[in-house]
Amino acid sequence: MELRDDQPTQHEFGSRTYLIAPVEPLDVDGVRTVQVGTVLFLIAFVGLLPFYGRLEETGRTWLLWMCLTGVGLGLLGTEYCKRRRQARAERDTTAHDAHG
Repeated sequence: MELRDDQPTQHEFGSRTYLIAPVEPLDVDGVRTVQVGTVLFLIAFVGLLPFYGRLEETGRTWLLWMCLTGVGLGLLGTEYCKRRRQARAERDTTAHDAHG
């Protein structure tokens, strides 16, 4: 079997053969991933608010605070990822200008 450029790479381990397709990652900088997680924590927080009384009776108000903490950390993580993306873009531009 001849491997061309458009075919996936093949690796054999023991009696198994694994195909590795050349797929680019969807979200390299992580901004979208962190934003989606933050929104999910916010939805969970808002969804649990109507049940505050029941959560308090059963001693599970920590679920609300966990969701709120997830939102806070998600906002910090989004800012971090955006700054990292900007720093990488500046680094790549500087490296391209130095070599170009």
